[in-house]
Amino acid sequence: MVSFSSLSAPSSSSSTPSFTLPTKTSTGTGSVSFPRVRESRKCGARMATVRAEAVDTTISPRVSALRPSKTMAITDQATALRQAGVPVIGLAAGEPDFDTPTVIAEVLTPAPYWVSYPEMARLAGATPVILPTSISDNYLLRPESLAPVINENSRILILCSPSNPTGSVYPKELLEEIAAIVRKYPRLLVLSDEIYEHIIYQPAKHTSFASLPGMWERTLTVNGFSKAFAMTGWRLGYLAAPKHFVSACGKIQSQYTSGASSISQKAGLAALNLGYAGGEAVSTMVKAFQERRDYLVRSFGELSGVKISEPQGAFYLFIDFSSYYGSEVEGFGTIKDSESLCMFLLEKAQVALVPGDAFGDDKGVRISYAAAMSTLETAMGKIKEAMALLRPPVAV
Repeated sequence: MVSFSSLSAPSSSSSTPSFTLPTKTSTGTGSVSFPRVRESRKCGARMATVRAEAVDTTISPRVSALRPSKTMAITDQATALRQAGVPVIGLAAGEPDFDTPTVIAEVLTPAPYWVSYPEMARLAGATPVILPTSISDNYLLRPESLAPVINENSRILILCSPSNPTGSVYPKELLEEIAAIVRKYPRLLVLSDEIYEHIIYQPAKHTSFASLPGMWERTLTVNGFSKAFAMTGWRLGYLAAPKHFVSACGKIQSQYTSGASSISQKAGLAALNLGYAGGEAVSTMVKAFQERRDYLVRSFGELSGVKISEPQGAFYLFIDFSSYYGSEVEGFGTIKDSESLCMFLLEKAQVALVPGDAFGDDKGVRISYAAAMSTLETAMGKIKEAMALLRPPVAV
């Protein structure tokens, strides 16, 4: 998801902290600064107290030993010299000097945004530890479930709010309780996925985990433009974190991708300039998403045996259909789990949904309502017709 090294955070000694967004292009390099709100003296005192605790800021030896791409380093230096007026001839980067063929230009292929946290952990050589949540808790991680499983080997806690696939939003009070636990473990970092931060329904409010006292130094915030700004296909995202972590990520990134396109970066800057929370453009989308959510919650609520946690953000419903497991369907077979239920709905209703086992909870099915209301209405009608063929095998 991250296409460029993104918002780099200043060191804690900076008197005027800010975010810097690099804008590397084939024709120039610039930056845009976003000032952070100054903290109150009271909050500053708390932060100072927390900083006194030893926060482990070490980087994996594999990353520390990694060499940055010399191609990118030389190209960046040459770009800086050209901006300073030095007529440098660039023969370093492999960038064809031909225009993009007409058949390719303006043809964008949206890619669905898919989060696979356990596989990311395995790819990094870590062991994923799954912390179950409950629909009765709106699929939010409870501190009493977190505390017993953390130990000195725990390195990263992943939080996603608003959530994919449940649409749940962590209230500030709950995040503060989680932060109190995190604070006890110097080696523990938090990766906060906030890509749906602007798609949120009142009265819910988004709280960035890094804004909590003592959490800035140990939080890696990832975000992007594909969801709130409907920019799937532009492949643009960013990371905000302490500078040494951003630098380490930059080293890795330089070896497998050499930068977002200048068009995507310009589009990203335009999106950030739309105003608070995306301005009117995003507000219009959020209003539509909320209307679709309300329609689906109401419609699925009419089905016997389903359990629903009403989403407070994003554009997903995670519905518990487990009361139907065990049902026999003539011409299909047994509905054994979320995957067989989704296959049944695909075959009988021609509606594609995602089985919950892909998200670590086989009781549920994920439904995206990032589609027109007319499409959802048609889909809902077909789902109800198909579900009428089933009867819950247990009393509900």
